[in-house]
Amino acid sequence: MSQTVQCVVSQVSELGECPVWSVREQVLYWADILGRQLHRLDPQTGAVASLALPEDLGCFGLREQGGFIVALRSGIFLLDRQGVLGQKLADNPCGAANSRFNDGRVDPWGRFWAGTIWQPRDRNGGVLMRVDEHGQAQVMAEDVMVSNGLAFSPDRHWAYHSDTPNHVLYRYPLDAMGQPGSRQTVRTFERGAGGRPDGAAFDSQGCYWSAQFDGGRILRLAADGTPLAEIAVPTRWPTMVAFGGPDLRTLYITSSRENRSAQDLAHWPLSGCVFAVRVDVPGCAEPMFAG
Repeated sequence: MSQTVQCVVSQVSELGECPVWSVREQVLYWADILGRQLHRLDPQTGAVASLALPEDLGCFGLREQGGFIVALRSGIFLLDRQGVLGQKLADNPCGAANSRFNDGRVDPWGRFWAGTIWQPRDRNGGVLMRVDEHGQAQVMAEDVMVSNGLAFSPDRHWAYHSDTPNHVLYRYPLDAMGQPGSRQTVRTFERGAGGRPDGAAFDSQGCYWSAQFDGGRILRLAADGTPLAEIAVPTRWPTMVAFGGPDLRTLYITSSRENRSAQDLAHWPLSGCVFAVRVDVPGCAEPMFAG
């Protein structure tokens, strides 16, 4: 496995998240949650284009009909390619005063999942919500403080989901229609310099790649949570990964500079940039929202 991690977007995000590779366009999209922008990178030219949004952008998915489905602080909306908000599909079930949407993605059945953060951090008040192709919204899981790390195994049998401040990785068995069963604990991460589980993605061999926030590394985990490999990144605060490139063997990594001191940023000046590294095992094409 190559360990040469390169900065491919030096334009910093305050809280870079949710990288999504578009197979159709051969470009990378990602969110700056606190900067309230949706960015697009063309790797062939290095050009970055951005759409400004009126609220914090937690996560998004590509839409089969074009445009996006986006989870903003107040709820989940459709968004066209020019950045104009369309239909509101769901409210934030936790209320926008104390929570916002965070990590999420489209599942293999074309439905959009998005989790919330409970910002007071005094209880596990976050949830995981799903919007189906008809625009119907449903809370699928509860009892998390910061919903993160959502990813679906390539065999469609499992949904993995992490709770970052609680240092835990869960999974849910999925039936043939993608309905989740009871939550299982996959791994509880040690507290310390190794970081805590943030955003993630599966590769085509069924291994789970987890960004370790505050740990400066990406872990490749077996299905049972056993670490198989790690990649060091030039920031302490990687947030999420996505497989891209024509062969889906370029691992893109977003990062954060939120609430970092001047001393932190002097030591980690690339915090908030987007990185890329070539890996041996390809990822899976990201599904698009069917609604």
